[in-house]
Amino acid sequence: MPSFDTVCEPNLVEVRNAVDNAAKEIGTRFDFKGTSAAIDLKDKDITLLGDAEFQLQQVEDILRNKLTKRNVDVRYLDKGDVQKMGGDKVKQVIKVRNGIETEQAKKITRLIKDSKLKVQAAIQGDAVRVSGAKRDDLQAAMALIKKDVTDVPMTFNNFRD
Repeated sequence: MPSFDTVCEPNLVEVRNAVDNAAKEIGTRFDFKGTSAAIDLKDKDITLLGDAEFQLQQVEDILRNKLTKRNVDVRYLDKGDVQKMGGDKVKQVIKVRNGIETEQAKKITRLIKDSKLKVQAAIQGDAVRVSGAKRDDLQAAMALIKKDVTDVPMTFNNFRD
């Protein structure tokens, strides 16, 4: 029976490259000389450091620009709150989304069941597996998910015949 998986997985290699390029640009830009502006990636958490919230916004803009150039959807980023550190310094942690949350997975399965397509959707861990008898029905389900789920970037993999 043909099937595919709906997942939310960024290309972590490209994310790391974008963060490295952003760090390089921050190190060479004139307006960041002598400041504590920095960016760092650990596991799936990107940490932005700066002297003020305005500077954090500039660092985030550089990061978004680098991610866009590397074809990484910025909807993978989940911004945290700005935290005050010692002195005038501030930091912000941005989490990189990986996997579909349970609530979002339930919405996708409900969407597919309500569409009256001849496919079944099942939640498997942090992915949603969609299976059906015909390839055309699966492609229609893909189009439906792309059209209706806009707040999280969805990718489809593991297509089996």
